[in-house]
Parts: sequence; C-alpha cells; structure tokens
Amino acid sequence: MKICGITTPKDAAMADMSGADAIGVVMYSDSPRSVDMERAEEIFDAAGPYIARVCVSHTTSLEDMEAMLDLNPDVIQLSMPVALPHPFPVRLIRVVARGQPVYGDADALLVDGSAGKGRLYDADFASRVVRESSIPVILAGGLHPGNVAEAIRKVCPYGVDVATGVEDSPGIKNAQKVRDFIRIAKGETND
Repeated sequence: MKICGITTPKDAAMADMSGADAIGVVMYSDSPRSVDMERAEEIFDAAGPYIARVCVSHTTSLEDMEAMLDLNPDVIQLSMPVALPHPFPVRLIRVVARGQPVYGDADALLVDGSAGKGRLYDADFASRVVRESSIPVILAGGLHPGNVAEAIRKVCPYGVDVATGVEDSPGIKNAQKVRDFIRIAKGETND
C-alpha cells in the first residue's frame, strides 16, 4: 500500500516505520501536497532502503519527467495522458478514471477519480478494471481506516493508495491513522 501526498521527511520516515510499501510525493501539480525537487529529495532520503519511492504528477511535460527521473524514483505515477519514450527507465503507474483512455505502457493502473480530493471510489468501475486488467490494479479514492477493509473485499485490488484519509490537513499525515490504515489493509487485528 502507498501513503501518498507525503510533504515532510518526518512523515516519510513515519510511513516507512508503520509498514507502508510505498510513499508518494506529488510534484508538478496544483495540489496542495505538491512539493519542489529539493523537498522531494529530502522526503525520499528520509525513508529507509526497502520502501518504494513514487513521484506522482499531473504534468504532461517531458522536461518535468526528466527532472523527476533525476530523483531516482522507483516508480512514476501519471494522471495525464502523455506519450513517453520506450522503454521508460522506471516502472510506470497510469491513473485511470471512468471515461479516460488507458495507455498500454503502464506497469500498473491506479483507479482513482478523486485526484487527492477524498471522493469515494466508484466500486463498479474499479471492480471492472480489476477483472479486465492484465496488470496490477491499485485502488484509491476516499479510502480511510474505516472503509479500506470493505474496499479490498469488494474490489480485490492488487494494492491500495491513500492520501486524504490519513491526514489532519492537506499533506500533514496523522501517524495513528496511517498505522491503522496499514494494519487494517494488511488484514491484521489490533491484538
């Protein structure tokens, strides 16, 4: 599972220590969670060696892509349709929403019509994408500790992604919510 919209090195380290599989840093976006190159580097440096680092962007600029690649992320996640060079040097997640085209160059899909605004995912659409996709599908959109278990049961995604559902305010993560989300998503009980 990915804890997305990380804006501080402290939150990156906390997500890592809480058991997240990946952290997402938003760049080249009008999101309140968007950070610059220097801050993104600090955030990635704060996480341990075994967590995936994901640059998340709404850009269509190849120059922005080059800049993100300079951070040596494990993955780049794109929500905008943009043609990329092949082969692309890192794994690629393409965001899909109802009515949007699906690019065939992705290593995984992220079903999200929310774009970090906390709107609940469309269960029917997400389930259809999971059934029809030949690559892993990650679910996002309005997830939080109180609904992630049900979302996983309903949709059966490869993974889940959360931003607003574990925050006190945009970009400021709540450590207890992060721990609860990860624990519940992994199917662990609170013994």
